[in-house]
Amino acid sequence: MSGRPEILFPLFSGLEKLPGIGPKTAQNLEQIHIETPRDLLFSLPYSVQDRRRRDTVAGLELPTVATVEVTIGAHRPPRNRGGAYRITVTDAETDFQLVFFHGRSRYLEAQCPEGSRRLVSGKLELFDGIAQMVHPDHMVPLAEAATIPEFEPVYHLTHGVSQKTMFKALRGALDLVSDLPEWIDPEQVKREAWPSWDEAITTAHEPQGQEDLAPDAPARARLAYDELFAHQLTLAIARQSERKSRGIQSQATGRLQSRVLSALPYRPTGAQTRAIEEISADMASDRRMNRLLQGDVGAGKTLVALMALLVAVEAGGQGVMMAPTSILAQQHYEGLRPLAEEAGVVLELLTGRDKGAERKAKLAALERGDIQILVGTHAVFQQDVHFADLRLAIVDEQHRFGVRQRMELAEKGMGADVLVMTATPIPRSLALAQYGDMDVSVLDEKPPGRKPVKTAVISTERTEEIVSHLRHAIEEGRQCYWVCPLVGESEVMDLTAAEERFKLLRAALGEGVVGLVHGQMPVGEKDAAMAAFQRGETKVLVATTVIEVGVNVPNASIMVIERAEIFGLAQLHQLRGRVGRGSAESTCLLMYQPPLSEGGRRRLEVLRETEDGFRISETDLEMRGAGDMIGTAQSGLPRFRIADLERQAPLMAVAQSDARALLAKDPDLTGPRGQAARVLLWLMKQDQAFRLISVG
Repeated sequence: MSGRPEILFPLFSGLEKLPGIGPKTAQNLEQIHIETPRDLLFSLPYSVQDRRRRDTVAGLELPTVATVEVTIGAHRPPRNRGGAYRITVTDAETDFQLVFFHGRSRYLEAQCPEGSRRLVSGKLELFDGIAQMVHPDHMVPLAEAATIPEFEPVYHLTHGVSQKTMFKALRGALDLVSDLPEWIDPEQVKREAWPSWDEAITTAHEPQGQEDLAPDAPARARLAYDELFAHQLTLAIARQSERKSRGIQSQATGRLQSRVLSALPYRPTGAQTRAIEEISADMASDRRMNRLLQGDVGAGKTLVALMALLVAVEAGGQGVMMAPTSILAQQHYEGLRPLAEEAGVVLELLTGRDKGAERKAKLAALERGDIQILVGTHAVFQQDVHFADLRLAIVDEQHRFGVRQRMELAEKGMGADVLVMTATPIPRSLALAQYGDMDVSVLDEKPPGRKPVKTAVISTERTEEIVSHLRHAIEEGRQCYWVCPLVGESEVMDLTAAEERFKLLRAALGEGVVGLVHGQMPVGEKDAAMAAFQRGETKVLVATTVIEVGVNVPNASIMVIERAEIFGLAQLHQLRGRVGRGSAESTCLLMYQPPLSEGGRRRLEVLRETEDGFRISETDLEMRGAGDMIGTAQSGLPRFRIADLERQAPLMAVAQSDARALLAKDPDLTGPRGQAARVLLWLMKQDQAFRLISVG
């Protein structure tokens, strides 16, 4: 089946076929991504207006929307230009005024001749003791009363498009809806008592009250599920085609791994051991590994990564580990080096800073296979980088690394296994939305020896106390991070805030004790400031959030975060994870500027109560919503029109298992339900999925 199924043609025709939509309105709707009747149908109402008829407006609490039958009384045109045109009207018990500004007398006299009966609906307000309806939303002869629905859906609008236009166009679009084959598992439909697709879409546009707008209303839940299911089906097809592409079998011998394990001062946690086993099994199979390693701050991902890289080397190949920045790549390199030496493995670092002869030598060694493990930034993507036998690619900090880059990396080693590491504990529903095509290993235990971090919440009014507390800590040889908030939209303002704080602390604590690092610095200076802090030359590092990921300074045991209330929870949790890495008791001080909002207080309390990143991220999702949480622009999160990831999280997991089950039974989607699923994929504009299905 090569093209869009015929049954969907009407839904993908031009908007101008719909009643009331001309070229201009069509153009305006394109501004909000509505280009076809299908897009219009997926723009569900966000509210509903009760327009049930009443006999009289007497006794109503104003202001309110009322729909009532009236007899038209006297017209009073305005005395002066720009004044109001008033018509007195009478219902069964009382009278009130219809008010029009810029009202044209001839038009209004023709529309509402005195003595005629009309059905009017609109917002009734009290003005100088007189009840008035200014510009009624509806004003029709009784014969046309049926054109005003009892419950009118309210839509999001764009410039030049009114509610009336939307309502009329949507009625036209609903007429194009036909009965589509059922793509959801029949058991699921029965269990949830969901309507069919055509019923659901019609019901969603004809709400009979607020409760029909709730995410769990059957019609809405069904439509949300369709969207999640289409998304998960696309990911499952990608996963299936990934797995078809033959991987390389890398069999671990344990020769190198055992050397590292015996050199460790502690035993790996159960979670680490489990993750290493899952990864080794994936690498030994002839399918390509595509696995996500999710571990909270300090859960010991580095060891798991090294073990995986050693599997590649034991099997006679090479491994590469990539980080988003040079600082992080350098850190991974330093973290892995002592362990790699124990195993007797050649480890090398390649970043954008390698130039000229040095770079050439590294590349030659890599191509000969002399370098067994390479650590680098995306400099390892460049054209001139060739591996002798790449078996495994590990990518750190997934957010900045989408599906496309995963593909590119895999192309470097024609079937190289891919392991993605992230230190951001993501709630399960989001993890499924973002990484639904991957298998997941979770490190949910802390290695022995990580001490809990004491967290306190303190008002900025007590800054001086905090500074004197720091003075004592420094005298005892401890180090501290001081994180300044990102205040404005502009980096220049942030910079000023950080520089001010730097000057104040330097004045209080002495020259040479305080370092500064921020986003606007040249890379060299940033590295130098970091290095001085790592070596313990500076005792306090004032920073904007550039230190969020990865910096490892075991001696730093105090983290001060200024204006903590404006940071995201996940971000605060990441920052706090920068301390508590050494033997000293660690503290994290969350400074807030009073008065705290309710939400701000709740966020800081969650941090004070728990160090469990997953619990924190669930709260974050509840409070801020999915887009905010990972910054939608760079998150790689799909944008759903109907599904609400916060409120409908459980549906995502069902959609994933359903999609995988359907493909397991019918890999080419040629059975009856498979064919129906194809219609869904076209309907949801996921047709790129067909390119991945062999017969597509």
